[in-house]
Amino acid sequence: MPAVFLGHGNPMNALDRNRYTEAWRAFGASFGRPAGVVSISAHWYINATAVTAMAQPRTIHDFYGFPDQLFAVDYPAPGDPELASRVVDLLEPTWVGQDHDSWGLDHGTWSVLVHVFPDGDIPVVQLALNATKPFDYHLDLGRRLALLRDEGIVIVGSGNVVHNLRRIDWSQPDGGYDWTHRFDEKVTEIMTSAPGDVCSTVDDADYPLAAPTPDHFIPLLYIAGVADAAGEKAHVLIDGYAMGSLSMTCFAVGCDQVASSGSGEAPPLPDVPADETNL
Repeated sequence: MPAVFLGHGNPMNALDRNRYTEAWRAFGASFGRPAGVVSISAHWYINATAVTAMAQPRTIHDFYGFPDQLFAVDYPAPGDPELASRVVDLLEPTWVGQDHDSWGLDHGTWSVLVHVFPDGDIPVVQLALNATKPFDYHLDLGRRLALLRDEGIVIVGSGNVVHNLRRIDWSQPDGGYDWTHRFDEKVTEIMTSAPGDVCSTVDDADYPLAAPTPDHFIPLLYIAGVADAAGEKAHVLIDGYAMGSLSMTCFAVGCDQVASSGSGEAPPLPDVPADETNL
């Protein structure tokens, strides 16, 4: 089964049909039914490593300022306690807590999976990002999760290569700053040639602007780790920019290049300050 990093950008993608969501749908339709999904979302960023282990995770609407129809979205995917236990086993000796009742599926997960697996019937577990750990830690966990692909599990990272809400430019709905392009292109060069070297990008001159907080960048490290463990390179599923300071670039590992239809930019943000929406 493949692994994929999806630049989710904006919860409104859950309701929209654009060239990004069409690419996600084409990706999901390009292979057979998986046994489950392990999702690594930017939005479960805590001081521990944990995995959801409930039988029926709730749909979390972890944002504000958006229209009512987005809050009405329910993604009914079941959980999989056995898959959660398998994740714990694979990541030993790293301690991984099993969350039976606290979290669920946040919008970093469900806003993309509503397109990748629109029926919502594939079991999903979500892995938390440990905010106390360095980049190498996350890359290594990705390497250890790579074995899940041989067990029919799709690994999904959801974040953004470039994510700086304080630099949003409303006049560039489908564009990016020079530094947005430079950093996105640097990461693309590494992911498509030597994904195991992706941690070096923390030293890039554009990194502080591209990732003023690391939460949206870290999910990419898991997909890079999967690729590195398998001796594979990633390819670009679709690329693009939004609001100047968001990259929508998506990477896939272990599947053929897919053709996506559709056109149009990422959906507009709500009429509130972007850094107050929890994108």
